[in-house]
This record gives sequence, C-alpha cells and structure tokens, in this order.
Amino acid sequence: MAREMKQPPAYAITSVDHALRLATMLQLEGGLSVADAAERLGVARSTAHRLLAMLVYRDFAVQDDSKVYRAGPVLELASHSQSTVSRLRQVALPHLRSLVDKLGESVNLTVRTGRTARFIASVECQQALRVGSREGMVFPAHRISGGLLLLAELTDDELDSVYAGADAAEAPELDALRRELAKVRRNGFVVNQGRSERGVVAIGVPVRSADGAVIAGVSVSMPSVRYDRQRLRPIVAVLSSVVSALEKDFNGH
Repeated sequence: MAREMKQPPAYAITSVDHALRLATMLQLEGGLSVADAAERLGVARSTAHRLLAMLVYRDFAVQDDSKVYRAGPVLELASHSQSTVSRLRQVALPHLRSLVDKLGESVNLTVRTGRTARFIASVECQQALRVGSREGMVFPAHRISGGLLLLAELTDDELDSVYAGADAAEAPELDALRRELAKVRRNGFVVNQGRSERGVVAIGVPVRSADGAVIAGVSVSMPSVRYDRQRLRPIVAVLSSVVSALEKDFNGH
C-alpha cells in the first residue's frame, strides 16, 4: 500500500522519541559520546546521559572504556556496516550543508536495505516553509528518490529477488517500476513529485563508491509551490557537482 509521509502521534512522548533516535544512530553509525548525542538531539548533556543509560540498561547500548556508547546486543550489526555508514555520513555532512547554502532547500542522504530506504542524514534549510528533517525515517525504497536511485542499479533478476515474497500491499507493480528505473538510469537523476508526501518535490542523484557502485542517494526536497521545472537542470548540475566532491572525499581521491 502506498504510504504517505509519517506524521508524529497526536500525543508524542519526547523522551521516547529521543531514545528511539539514539538507538537508530547507534545501530547505523557505531558510536556516540554523550556530547555527540546531546548535540544531535538538541538536549542538555544530562538528558542525553540519562537516555543512554536507559539504553544500556535495556541492552540497546553498551559503553566502552573510552566512555563512547555503541550498539548493544539488541542492535548489534557487523562492525564493517557500522563503520561504512558512519564514515559516509561524516564525509557527506559538510557537502550536504554546502548544498543547502547553494540551493536554499533541505537535503538528505539515503541508503537502501532490501525493500526499504533509510534517511541517514538530513540538513534543513532556514526558510519558514520547508521540508523538515527526515533523518532516521524508513520508507519503501520505491517511494522516495534515494531509494529509486539505488533500485535503478539492480538487474531485473536482482529486482525480482528484492520483491520476492513481498505482500501485495507492499510490492510495487514491477513492470511499471522497471520502466521508471530505466528512465532514472538514462537520466542519471530522479524527480519525485509527491510520491512520499503530497506537496513535496525531491530531486536526487546517486553517490558512487570507487568501483562505480551506487551506495547512496543525495536529494534536495522542497515544497511543490517553490518547484519550477525550468530549474531542474540547474539543480541537477549543482547536485552532481557537490556529490562529485563528496565521492572524492569518501573514496580517498
């Protein structure tokens, strides 16, 4: 079933939200100090410390000898995966901020796992009407720009494998998706108009590793009222230029 952009619960519990965000960071990025956690959440260090202590108590986190918190038994992933995602995010953030300065809109970094795609970094613009941070959110890969960029790199057999066994309500119509992904490959970018959230337009380009494989997507998101088709090519040019610099930093060039 097509899913709209998730909305916070009517009675959101801030402390729970903070704890879940911390768990996501630990799972994807590998390690956080109390100061890092406080900065990322925008809370006092004492608050961050209490949240991390509870995650340790429930085995969602552990604290090493250097006082850094890492994913605990409940969240533990392969250390290689942690370090790769963490390094990608760390390298990408300055470039994402540069994109916000150049384009005046919010930007995101996305990776894919199976049929889903996760926003691992977001930088918001300062405009009053803007697309908010998506960091930590997970969506069906075929519904968001970054996910489409990553799916576009798959062969037909690989795409079939990704969606094998998916519930009918969750799976896209594969023939239509193949046509769309072929267009993404031809263009080298993707335009997503309202697929994940009404009134939002996202434009994305792929991020490639040293061997040419697509490892992530970088996208700029804006309210549709500010989207002008005449700006598409200039926006793609800016995205491509900044992502090229990101790739050089990430791949060690």
